Amino acid sequence: MKVKIHKNDLVVVISGRAEDKGKRGEVIKVLPEEKRVVVQGVNLRTKHQRQVQAQGRNVSPGKVRFEAPIDISNVMLICPKCGKATRVGISRDGDKAARVCKKCEAPIDD
Repeated sequence: MKVKIHKNDLVVVISGRAEDKGKRGEVIKVLPEEKRVVVQGVNLRTKHQRQVQAQGRNVSPGKVRFEAPIDISNVMLICPKCGKATRVGISRDGDKAARVCKKCEAPIDD
């Protein structure tokens, strides 16, 4: 499936956990097969890491905080021009496709 949100896009969380709702962040990773995205500072999880020796290196023990993926339908792209959360449209010029803001019709990709 073609995903309209790309890496390094600025997004806002529109639904989900109460403490994450309304947060803005940059997309770190897009998982198109699972229809999920990883957003910086959103959906933080804690993993208790055991000390492991792998290939001659020690992995330090302790609590590790990391961003877990959230569903792509729970985030909305923020237009770089108007600064509002918007849906993404596609405009085609011949064989080239470009993403556009549905509110102000400005191109999203520079």
